[in-house]
Amino acid sequence: MQYRAAASIVLWLLSAGAGMGCTIPVFRFALDRWEADKFHLVLPAAISQEPATQDLLRPFRANGTANLDIQTDPRTKQARLLFSREDAEEAWSGEFQTETFRSLLDSPARQQIVDRILAGDSVLWAFVDRGSAEDAQHIDRIGKRLRFLEQAAALPLQDPNDPDSQLGPGPELKLKFSTLRIGAHDPSEALLVRMLAGPKGKDLIRHSFAAAIFGRGRVLGAWKLDELDDAPLEDACLFLIGRCSCRVKNENPGWDLLLNVDWESALRQAMAARPRDATPSAALVEPARAETITIQPRLAADPTVPPPATGCSEWSRRSPCWRHQFVLRSWVIACFGPVPVLESNRAAPASKEGHSAIVLFFL
Repeated sequence: MQYRAAASIVLWLLSAGAGMGCTIPVFRFALDRWEADKFHLVLPAAISQEPATQDLLRPFRANGTANLDIQTDPRTKQARLLFSREDAEEAWSGEFQTETFRSLLDSPARQQIVDRILAGDSVLWAFVDRGSAEDAQHIDRIGKRLRFLEQAAALPLQDPNDPDSQLGPGPELKLKFSTLRIGAHDPSEALLVRMLAGPKGKDLIRHSFAAAIFGRGRVLGAWKLDELDDAPLEDACLFLIGRCSCRVKNENPGWDLLLNVDWESALRQAMAARPRDATPSAALVEPARAETITIQPRLAADPTVPPPATGCSEWSRRSPCWRHQFVLRSWVIACFGPVPVLESNRAAPASKEGHSAIVLFFL
């Protein structure tokens, strides 16, 4: 009985923040609702006035599929591609040609990124490496940690009746961390490497690094491979799979990649491609079995039991709530094997004896 009560308290702490606002994970909220910021392609006046250039760019003006804004500047001598919110930061500059323009819009690695996102991957970790043995060791270490996180972490349970937590069209909601290696010296990926490093990442591209991609090609952040230890890796992953506490894109960290994708159409196709007879994700449905465990008031009032953690507003603060939830869940898995995901039963009234009730939903 003492074990059951202790386990209930631990699982209650794991569910801290449950029932607070939107339950859609950050990565899926971004995919559903955050449009990618536009990059700025600035052309010399002489180039933009050429008939061949006008024909080439016409499909990408106004409502084009790429998140690209095309401008003309008579003062510039060569074409320039500027980051979306950092007009002073160049992502690329050079001679504008048809093949060059196509390489600005797309690349093999970017196609893989889009495919992974539309397949439902929660977070894609892109590794930009130089092929050294040390890089391979870091990538292997990070990959093992990501596989562990997939087992130790869990998505918030989704309430289909909550109007604030309705998923948009797209792939099935699931917890999956994937990885993609990109050669630092691959000429076809030079622009992607620069974009992954971010507007302020000119120095970062001199090193091997990793970047976390989610949503419609948004990068949460980038880290040198040898500096990406468990703490920042867990912080980033747990932030992105946690409940979306701030719905305003501009108030969240990160920057976007230039991708030539019609996201609205692609997400509808991803939803239509779901197997009709597939078992729904456990994160999307009301669990079928439940067990109610009663905890006496004296245990709830025990001063040795820490109060529930509050929600985190910024992933980069490394707020203890994310770490406490993860450490506790990892401890339970290590000691007792896989554990149920806990959600508080907000609608359930207290029992006649005044005991608090916790409902464990078994996935």
